Amino acid sequence: MLIPAFVLGPERRHARLTMEVEDSGGVVLTAYHSYARPQPPSSEPRCAPRAAASHPGSSQVIPVTTILGSWMAPRRKRSCQELSKQVVLCTTLSDGSQDEEGGLAVPRSGSMSILETIPDVPVHSNGSAEPGQSVQNAVSDDDYLEKNIPSEAEELSFEVSYSEMVTEAPKRNKFKKSDFKKEDYVLPKFIVQKTRFGLTEAGDLSAEDMKKIRHLSLIELTAFFDAFRIQLKRNKTEKVKGRDSGIFGVPLTVLLDNDRRKDSGVKVPLVLQKFFEKVEESGLESEGIFRLSGCTAKVKQYREELDAKFNADKFKWDKMCHREAAVMLKAFFRELPTSLFPVEYIPAFITLMERGPHIKVQFQALHLMVMALPDANRDTAQALMTFFNKVIANESKNRMSIWNISTIMAPNLFFSRSKHSDCEELLLANTAAHIIRLMLKYQEILWKVPSFLITQVRRMNEASMLLKKQLPSVKKLLRRKTIERGVTSPKTSKVLQKSPSTRRMSDVPEGVIRVHAPLLSKVSMAIQLNSQTKAKDILAKFQYENSHGSSGCIKIQNQRLYEIGGNIGQHCLDPDAYILDVYHVNPQAEWVIKPQAIV
Repeated sequence: MLIPAFVLGPERRHARLTMEVEDSGGVVLTAYHSYARPQPPSSEPRCAPRAAASHPGSSQVIPVTTILGSWMAPRRKRSCQELSKQVVLCTTLSDGSQDEEGGLAVPRSGSMSILETIPDVPVHSNGSAEPGQSVQNAVSDDDYLEKNIPSEAEELSFEVSYSEMVTEAPKRNKFKKSDFKKEDYVLPKFIVQKTRFGLTEAGDLSAEDMKKIRHLSLIELTAFFDAFRIQLKRNKTEKVKGRDSGIFGVPLTVLLDNDRRKDSGVKVPLVLQKFFEKVEESGLESEGIFRLSGCTAKVKQYREELDAKFNADKFKWDKMCHREAAVMLKAFFRELPTSLFPVEYIPAFITLMERGPHIKVQFQALHLMVMALPDANRDTAQALMTFFNKVIANESKNRMSIWNISTIMAPNLFFSRSKHSDCEELLLANTAAHIIRLMLKYQEILWKVPSFLITQVRRMNEASMLLKKQLPSVKKLLRRKTIERGVTSPKTSKVLQKSPSTRRMSDVPEGVIRVHAPLLSKVSMAIQLNSQTKAKDILAKFQYENSHGSSGCIKIQNQRLYEIGGNIGQHCLDPDAYILDVYHVNPQAEWVIKPQAIV
């Protein structure tokens, strides 16, 4: 029986949920959840309750979100021993610092439990128990293998649109609803086989083409959800005007505009890059690095100094330790005018999980969501996930697993100022944590642009080029009318003979391209292509010619081959791309070797 009791305090109001279990020997579960409104600068957003997770087996808190999922299911008898292994009361960390609060997960009636219980034993990220532990409920690799978890990597295809894959599935029960269990968090490994065009990163395309990618991704995402009969509703979120100066509460685009005055190639805010550097210097092995709150007085002081001095390059970074940097990193995202990731897609994602919770399907939906992000959000998110994977790589020392990072960071990366019921807010928070887990797991392939979207961009550009040709100027229109009347002057005839594009194209032999390298000693070279010529082969040829040139030549290590013009704006080619195939798709392109832009 669930008995709520409300306790009011001077600063925050807590809801205490007390559950008594049948035949449990009088065991009572008690958990707390904060309903306090955010209090800048240190409070968290109210609609994404914090659910801090600690490493199982440590003396830290296991979030109550991991407990309630099983209790919302039909009640069944449990022993005191089972309950004692799933419930850990709030404690303090070994150094005496106060741990962050956990949030309550209350799934909707009839929905699956997104978060399940964690065994109260020390475990590694692969699920195996710590050496020397002999606990009955410990989860091992063998346990996962017995649960039909695929041992081999599953192949993903970027050539066919995701909505088409789902629509043409022979049997819809392939995506039927199934229980989401703890062992499902051993997420399958995906591999993407390179086509003859190679793979393309989001930053490899021009800004104009990426704008088209965003629009196409949103259309594709709508069709994808429609295949599951899920309506993608983009509710209007409350617009919050950010600050025009400073660091915290300033929109990403404003921060980047300020940073590009110092470095035109910046894609991730410089202050965020400094936070990453401070944690990486000495905090990657610090236990609970993103769980502790740090020194409140120092954090407040650094915040004020950053707002006042950072843009003028007067802030002294050497006095800040990794713990304060981690706290301010969370505050940086929490105080953005709009969340880094849009929360309006989460309700559709929740419904998708209920109807087809296969990880491959979830990844495809998430992939399209990422492709639909604005450039500033996508580039920042990519840098953030790369950083978090460095933290997770040191899990054995810092106790920050993929589960812990995603649960702690979800309220900071997904938040909304719109009003939701408590149940909705908790479900949104749990789903956001699961989405971050997917992003961390599939970091290597999530930022690749699907080739079917690039194909559509090429078609759009070709249609635009054709439209320009079909809208002649007034001068050409008058000339055409003159020709129709049979009055063709010698001057006009001479002009028409000089301008055909086919004659210009015939000057270059079939299968031969001219590659330009303006920054190298060998600035231009004609290359005869064959079916096996790759981009890296052309780079190697220029490297050879460059090494035998002048002694002051520029190194080619960071140089890449670009396809420019024709039916694409700019495309940094994969070194393994077969150039003859790219040439056949875009015969009017120019080929340039230049440095690759680094995110």
